[in-house]
Amino acid sequence: QVQLVESGGGLVQTGDSLRLSCAASGRTFSCSRMGWFRRAPGNAREFVGLIRWRGSRTNYADSVKGRFTISKDNAKNTVYLQMTSLKSEDTAIYYCAASFSWSSGLVSGEYEYWGQGTQVTVSS
Repeated sequence: QVQLVESGGGLVQTGDSLRLSCAASGRTFSCSRMGWFRRAPGNAREFVGLIRWRGSRTNYADSVKGRFTISKDNAKNTVYLQMTSLKSEDTAIYYCAASFSWSSGLVSGEYEYWGQGTQVTVSS
């Protein structure tokens, strides 16, 4: 079992920055990667980015590439999503997720554990 708790969401303005955190506990030692997803109102959940639990290789959706950065602190079992140059279309509930598989990591179905989500609202 893995427990994930996101934090750091809030209301910001266009162009602002925000950092989300995802604190993991439980069987994280065998996790292959941590992903970030988001769900905007009326939309399906979409991939934002991922980071390998061992090592630091990352992958990002085109919509956030160059603006969002994922990092982690293994000692704290915490993954971060640094978001800069925020746009109104970034408004969504953001979820972190843990995967134990070695597939692409781009699809939500490849992740076994999910946090409860944190709301990010970007006001123009």
